[in-house]
Amino acid sequence: MAGRADDWPQWLGPQRDSVWRETGILDRFPPGGPPVRWRVPIGGGFSGPAVAKGRVYVMDRTLSPNAAKPASPFDRGAIPGQERILCLNATDGRQLWQSSYPCAYTMSYPAGPRTTPLIHGGKVFTLGGEGNLHCLDAASGRPIWSHDLKRDYHVPTPMWGFAGHPLLAGNHLICLVGGDGTTVVAFDKDTGQERWRALSAKEPGYAPPTLIRCEGKTRVVVWDPESVNCLDPATGHLEWTVPFTSRTGLSVATPRQAGDRLFVTAFYDGSLMLRLTGGQPQVLWQSTKHSERNTDGLHSLISTPFLDDGCVYGVCSYGQLRGLDATTGRRLWETLAATTADGQETRWANAFLVKNGARYFLFNEKGDLIIAQLSPRGYTEISRAHLLEPTNPDPGRLVVWSHPAFADRCVFARNDREIICASLAQAAR
Repeated sequence: MAGRADDWPQWLGPQRDSVWRETGILDRFPPGGPPVRWRVPIGGGFSGPAVAKGRVYVMDRTLSPNAAKPASPFDRGAIPGQERILCLNATDGRQLWQSSYPCAYTMSYPAGPRTTPLIHGGKVFTLGGEGNLHCLDAASGRPIWSHDLKRDYHVPTPMWGFAGHPLLAGNHLICLVGGDGTTVVAFDKDTGQERWRALSAKEPGYAPPTLIRCEGKTRVVVWDPESVNCLDPATGHLEWTVPFTSRTGLSVATPRQAGDRLFVTAFYDGSLMLRLTGGQPQVLWQSTKHSERNTDGLHSLISTPFLDDGCVYGVCSYGQLRGLDATTGRRLWETLAATTADGQETRWANAFLVKNGARYFLFNEKGDLIIAQLSPRGYTEISRAHLLEPTNPDPGRLVVWSHPAFADRCVFARNDREIICASLAQAAR
């Protein structure tokens, strides 16, 4: 069946909003799950794939001979290995090129890179787990420019690595870096020259810089572990800041805007909902509980929330998929059906939410892809298929914590062993 096709060229898709706008997508999975078009072995990593112009870009990591991961994922040593940027043919998975560089890992959870490649204007931009920022020719993999953020800005590797997905705003590539006055830095996308630097925070956090629209102007939100900040993306000028402390530096989930509302959520410290105005925003509501178990609102870790239908949908600290009233933060419903295998609360249990038309595709940490309805009334599961085996043991159980891409009426998903492409196209009638 014919329909609109689209790319997925960066974190959360073409408009960076976790909306999949392709049409001609199946309503339910066929028996046995969606047909797998190809599967290709890769190394470890949390980096999600990006898809653009018939190519798939993804990052991974391979260990050096005789190197071994530490006994505890929280241990921080110097694990030798290399990071790789892979370019595959989207039709058959054939490798078109790869670029690699030595990279000893000093972070916790050292499986591999965290960020999704960003493809624009014939270039691919990548950020590795130890702060290696690269701009490559998207067709050939030829290096164009690069930065070693730790060396260039004299900053340490964050505990969980460099994980804030770079943001392209006009001619500027905006990145979380860290340090005094350099928590966020903008680089010229063509030359790599620094264009501006801004903010000081003890830790940079992990939440990606995010574009918003406010009073008819485009602005960038940087949520570090101390505050939510609004800057002019052209100059880095700070327009406003709202204090919001995130314990242990865990500002992770992408900030989300809906109309004049801006929402952030943290694992320990819960939620903050702002109303955007022409000046300093108004706090509409905020969590009062600072706990991973005794929660109110939404205490997300790595799952990006979704604002829709006057609700906030997201995954809380122990896997509870919740619906909140966006105006008050009042909990409307919750379920564990989408995230945990046995219906038991599980620390950090996760699912990624992507909207397509009037329904959602949820990819959970067990490797299941779920089609579901989310509404103020609750969660209704429509169909489920198992795509990938969970392979990462770091949280004390096997998980897959990589956000999939949706493009060409397919899903592209990876674990620490392989990347697959499965067709989600509606059958011809």
